Amino acid sequence: MPTDLPNLLTLSRIAAIPLLVALVALRHPWGDVFACVVFSAAAITDYFDGKIARERRTVSGFGRMLDPIADKLLVGAALMLLAGMGRLSDAALYPAIVVLLREILVSGLREYLAGIRVGLPVTRLAKWKTGLQMGALGTLLAGDTAAMALHLSFLPVSLIGEAMLWAAAALTLVTGWDYLTAGLRHAAEHDAAAREPPPPAKRDPEPLRP
Repeated sequence: MPTDLPNLLTLSRIAAIPLLVALVALRHPWGDVFACVVFSAAAITDYFDGKIARERRTVSGFGRMLDPIADKLLVGAALMLLAGMGRLSDAALYPAIVVLLREILVSGLREYLAGIRVGLPVTRLAKWKTGLQMGALGTLLAGDTAAMALHLSFLPVSLIGEAMLWAAAALTLVTGWDYLTAGLRHAAEHDAAAREPPPPAKRDPEPLRP
């Protein structure tokens, strides 16, 4: 049910996006602090919604559908905000593009494979990629301005966030390639099965004549 706690947590990630946009649009140090807090809280729900659903045995088709959508909406909104507000250096745009394109690639693969009734399970490496990616985006949303507001200006927060984003992009390439090869293999197997001729129909035995 959409009103189950795991699904409510998933929906909260989508609901956090307008608040995240408003906070970043303030262009104020404390706005950046709270943008980081909102994004981090939303990202953490990605862990707890699945954990709670498995423990309570309330995994649903609605949750399986909505969970990756919420993740991609949150990541896409954060990347667009960082790029649009000039919060990324020119060099950091490249890993941001890699991350965004990978999200689109995996979405397309999942949509196609769902049509042929094949699942694309999340790998352990992909989970590490997601954690590093979320940490990088939260750090970049905070930026050096939030560090100044918290009297932590000695920390190169933006530089740390960009380094994490590069690392996440590297894992993105690896996991994206794994998903792509798995998707192509399933597609080839499906096409091969579709080209096989159907088995000959069995004929009823002729009745014995007296």
